[in-house]
Amino acid sequence: MTARTDITNRTTTAASPARRRLLLGAAGALAGLGLSGCFQGGGIDLAGATVNDLAGQSVKLASLEGSPTVITFWATTCPSCVKEIPHIQELHDTYAAKGVDVVGLAMSYDPVEQIRRMTEERNMTYTIWHDDRGEGSQAFGGVRVTPSFFVLDGQGRIEYQKLGPVDMDRVRDILDRLTA
Repeated sequence: MTARTDITNRTTTAASPARRRLLLGAAGALAGLGLSGCFQGGGIDLAGATVNDLAGQSVKLASLEGSPTVITFWATTCPSCVKEIPHIQELHDTYAAKGVDVVGLAMSYDPVEQIRRMTEERNMTYTIWHDDRGEGSQAFGGVRVTPSFFVLDGQGRIEYQKLGPVDMDRVRDILDRLTA
């Protein structure tokens, strides 16, 4: 009887990693299905989503269509976002003349005055918008974590997506290909 209990425990323990992989795979598949409704025709549906510029004027996200776009969702209180600013600025300095739109989309919970202050203090010359109603976040599948970084081709298809630190060499390679 004791030997059988040991075998049962080993079998249960041995199956545990396989069971975890199965559960994680299923969770990933469900997450993928959930996000698939946000991306139509292989791209992001930007129609109807609006954000505000820092003067409070409404901007349609669909205005980004037709050009390769770098867009980062960020917050003034996010240390990783602040650390990313010089790299995003460098992308703007390098690729804006090649027709790439570079946009920093501040999260809805960021006060607009705080966003303005940071853009001035850090000399952020790329486009900064405020996702005050969360429509930008929803258009990109419900972004909640910052920084969330995307590279879109001219048709709004995602070429690169990253949560957290960005592989800038890879981003440059993608932008070089999109602007060739």
